[in-house]
This record gives sequence, C-alpha cells and structure tokens, in this order.
Amino acid sequence: MIKEIIVVEGKDDTTAIKRAVVADTIETGGSAINREILERIRLAQERRGVIVFTDPDHAGERIRKIISSKVPGCKHAFLPQELAERRGDIGVENASTESIRMALNNVKTEYEGAVSQLTWEDLIEAGLIVHPDAAARRLAVGKKLGIGYCNGKQFYKRCAAFQISREEFEAALELIPPPER
Repeated sequence: MIKEIIVVEGKDDTTAIKRAVVADTIETGGSAINREILERIRLAQERRGVIVFTDPDHAGERIRKIISSKVPGCKHAFLPQELAERRGDIGVENASTESIRMALNNVKTEYEGAVSQLTWEDLIEAGLIVHPDAAARRLAVGKKLGIGYCNGKQFYKRCAAFQISREEFEAALELIPPPER
C-alpha cells in the first residue's frame, strides 16, 4: 500500500494505477482543475502526502505546474512518453503495470524555495539550452534523472526543486554523447 494519495487526471488513470499498486487516488478531471479539487489535494498533502502522476504531455505538465504552485512539497512521478503511448494516445492509462511501478519507485520530492547546485551556465555547457539539439538532450537527461521532459527554464527549476546534485547531473550527462559545438 502506498501511503501517499496519487493525483491523476481521470478514471482510466485510476484504473491503471490500481492494477499496478494498492493506492488511493484523486482525479483532477482533466486540465480543468478547480478550487475544490485543489483543496482536496491540499488536505491530502497535509494528512498523507501526495504524489502527482499526470500524463507526459502538455496538459499533464500544465496540471502538474498548477498543483505545484498551489500545494507545496508534493512528490512527483514521471513516465517517459514512449512508456505511456498506445496507438498515438499518450497517458498514464496506457502504461504497463511495470512502467507505473517503476515511476512510483522513482518519485522525486519537490522542495519549495530550494537553491540549485547547478547554474544556468552548466545547462548551456551541457548543451541542454541554447543548442540545436537542446530539446533532445533535455529529454534524454530528464529521463535519466527521472524528472521528465520540459523546456530549459522548467528543467532548471526542476533541478532545483528536486535537489538534483551536481554528481547526479554529471552521471546523467555521461550517458549521452557530448554536445557538438
């Protein structure tokens, strides 16, 4: 049984989660997340903790950002898009039970007001921003770090919020080719 309540987008996500693990969920009802749902998430965070587990797409990232801004200290589970896709549809409901368990075993805790061990210049040097292949490189490094895909500014914020150490960052970089200059 997972102690925290898992926040998902819809009923099909709840079904997939419950096939993989024993857990309680809160469904946001999609991207139209309202005050009542946010209040339930806030209460769940206070009493049991929350794991945000949204789809690895634009709408899922939007929901994740809304929850993070309104309910500090949540944990986050990330699925790579390729593990959440079936017939062109991307979502947690399409992931295998093994993929769901893997994501939940690698949750990241968000620390509000955390200071990054990394600098903006570190990201430039690594070719993760201001580089022709930056998006693909962020995708690969984000996958290795377990923080998902996002744009450069959000990647930097996630590294701080999830307290990604310089050692973790450098180890993830070693697994991809160096940036071509």
